Amino acid sequence: MCYYNTIQIQKGNQVTLNGVTKELPPITRPLQSGFEYGDWAIIRANENDFNFELAHWELIAPWVKNTLEVMKGREKFNTLNATAERLLESKLFRQPALKRRCLVLSSGFFEWRHLKQEGAKKDLTYPYYITIKDRPYFFMAGIYQPWVDIESGEAMNTFSIVTTKANALMEVIHNKKKRMPTILNEQQASQWINPNLSEQSIMQLATTQVNALEMNAYTIKKDFRTAINPTEPFEYSGLSGF
Repeated sequence: MCYYNTIQIQKGNQVTLNGVTKELPPITRPLQSGFEYGDWAIIRANENDFNFELAHWELIAPWVKNTLEVMKGREKFNTLNATAERLLESKLFRQPALKRRCLVLSSGFFEWRHLKQEGAKKDLTYPYYITIKDRPYFFMAGIYQPWVDIESGEAMNTFSIVTTKANALMEVIHNKKKRMPTILNEQQASQWINPNLSEQSIMQLATTQVNALEMNAYTIKKDFRTAINPTEPFEYSGLSGF
């Protein structure tokens, strides 16, 4: 699933959605895990425009009362991702999917490939870094939920990344669960944050699979999470390609 991301937006980079062009604030994060439960860059629509903001990566239900309940909930399940096929069936995700859709900015994400050698008891895992060709940053479909801690009064927007079935490339890389983030082009992204989408259109966009030919992927070091350059290519002896 999509739990590790990187982002690099340089000064002067712009984005155009629904005919509106805005400059994005620069931000660089070589690697961030969703399990840090920190903030991440999203885009939300307003009345005739859109806003860039940092939101809490982990959608928190409005009926959760305080941070202690949030932490207890993590012991049972996480809401870093939301399954596209069940978006409108979920008590937690349905209203955000209907009314509060957002775009999650990314420059690339990380995933593991599992392979078992003959006679081995356990799989060997190989991490990959995946990007979209010729796009320094791109849009993942997201849903968001405002949340207030009733004890501290802290208010924040919280979000999940929508995931869909893997395309041909991601079936090879993420070969255990065969999932991938829902990645949208500019036209699809503009539609996704349109507040007047029908349920049918929401599901069509949520389950979109970006063409595998538009993606680039390569292996990286197994200790990438602690490496100075987590996206540095690394080749493994005997590992077949795609």
